[in-house]
Order: sequence, then structure tokens, then C-alpha cells
Amino acid sequence: MQVLRRLPKQTDPNLLVGSNTADDAGVYRIDRDRALVQTVDFFTPIVDDPYVYGQIAAVNALSDVYAMGGRPITAMNLLAVPTDLVSPEMIARILQGGGSKVRQARCAMVGGHSIRNPEPIYGLSVTGLVSPRRMIVNSRARPGDLLVLTKPLGTGIVSTGIKRGLGSAALARKAIRSMTTLNAVGTDLADLGLVRAGVDVTGFGFLGHLGSMCRASGVGAEIDVSAIPLLGAELFDLINQGAVPGGTRNNLEFANEFVEWDGVSEAHQILLADAQTSGGLLLCVPRRNLAVVLDILKKRRCLSRAVVGRIERSTKSRIRVSEGT
Repeated sequence: MQVLRRLPKQTDPNLLVGSNTADDAGVYRIDRDRALVQTVDFFTPIVDDPYVYGQIAAVNALSDVYAMGGRPITAMNLLAVPTDLVSPEMIARILQGGGSKVRQARCAMVGGHSIRNPEPIYGLSVTGLVSPRRMIVNSRARPGDLLVLTKPLGTGIVSTGIKRGLGSAALARKAIRSMTTLNAVGTDLADLGLVRAGVDVTGFGFLGHLGSMCRASGVGAEIDVSAIPLLGAELFDLINQGAVPGGTRNNLEFANEFVEWDGVSEAHQILLADAQTSGGLLLCVPRRNLAVVLDILKKRRCLSRAVVGRIERSTKSRIRVSEGT
């Protein structure tokens, strides 16, 4: 964000969402009923299987469009590999994994670009469509809205555990299932106008993305830590063994600037700041819409439909985290 502040501000009236609110994707109006949603995301491998790595990276990139309420229509591969270390077969498996999720999203893969690089990097550039009147942004949260989370937390901890040979195979499978699950429900909720605001929970962790939403909306939040869905109790063992990403610790240090902790353990603080890969949607739902939203999440078989807190009035966009709201 410090770098973005140094860049010239955009003045195009058709640019509905730019970088100034730190939202999940840019939105550019085509006409009264349609706008483009555009995003790009990529990262280094977090699992050993190249096919699964491709799947996770693709789902992560597609998620930014879903988080805006959009429908992905085209995608382009972004690939960088050390060709002396990564075989053509492995490269093909990465692309096949990404392509499988693009097809599942009913999105067209239209090409891409590749370069040589000292370490593998893969992701997508994705374009989607959304109605300007129905899009989900992070700046419309209002006091009284309930916060609903659609995936459990903990993928950063698990990924670090995998790299260090820690954690059970069952926990790893659960994390991979979460990271390879599309957030396509965001499109449905936007089409029906049921969600006021939202973000997807990724690298800045639950608190980092919630904090951005609170600042963009000029509100605060109350979070019930006991309601937060987790990948499993084994996460606490991994934390005790030091399997905490550096990005998670940086997130927590930053979150401490705007979070008030009320009797919350250090382990839970770490989990709320855990740098997620391909995390779930964090949705601001008006109370009158809650039952319908939860029913849709259930029908779409979302991995979580937990009500984890609510939006509050706050001039300083503070977030209070406690054992109950």
C-alpha cells in the first residue's frame, strides 16, 4: 500500500474499482449493465505435486473475480520456471492442473506467457464480467452486517508444516481440498443482491483483509474467535512446533496496530493472521438476508458457513476479537 500511494491517481470515470481501496480486483465499466473484473495472481509452489500446485494457483487467481461477485470468462497462464531443473513433463502437469480448474469455472483459457526463472512461479491473469449494480466491493460494509466465512483458516500453517515434514497426511489432504475449491458462490450471491460487501481471505490473513474492508468502509468489527472455522485442532500442534510462515508473523505484527485482543490466546492470534493461500470469502451480510445466504452456501457445499462476527460503528476502524460477541 505504501508503494501504491506513490502512484498517480486514476481519474477515468469508468474505472469503478481501482487500487485506492485495496480491493480484490479492478472493475472497469463497459456499459450500464456490464463491467470487466480484472486480476492477476501467481506464487511459488506450496505442494510437491505439480498438478495440485497448478490447481491451487488457478483457484487462487479465479477467487479474486468471485470475491467481486463476477463471473470469470477468460484466463491466461503466467509461468516462470528454471528449465534446467523442471522437466517438460512437470511443466505440462502444472498447466494441466491450472487448466482443469479454469474449465471447472466455465472459463476459457486463451493463452499465456512463460519465461525462464531461478524458481518456479505459476498463476493466472483472469478477466470476468459483473453488473456494476450488483458487484461486491470491500467499501460497503455497514454497522449491523454479519460476517460469514466460507472456508476454514490454517492453510499457511499447514503448507509450512508440509515443507518441514510436519503434520498428518489427513490434515494436508484437508488443506489441499480447501485450496482447490472454487469460491464460485460469490457470483450467485452477487446476482441475487444478498451481500453488502466482501473480500477473499488470502496472503494478508483474515485480520488483514477484514482490516482493509473496515478502513475502506469506515467501520469497525467484532469477532468471536470461538466461531472461527479451522482446518483442525492439529494446527495448534504445528504452531507449537514453530510451523508458522514469516508472512503470518508479519501479518500479526501489522494487525496489532488496529486489533484489540480480549483474552485471545497467542495461537488463535496467529491463526487469525495466518497468510492463507486460496482462502474463502469473508462476506458482509445484512441480517435480513442471513438465512437465505446460509442456505445457498449449504446448497453449494461450501466448506464453511460460519457466522464469525459483525460490523460495528468505529471512527478508527478498530477490530475487537474476543471469545464471544
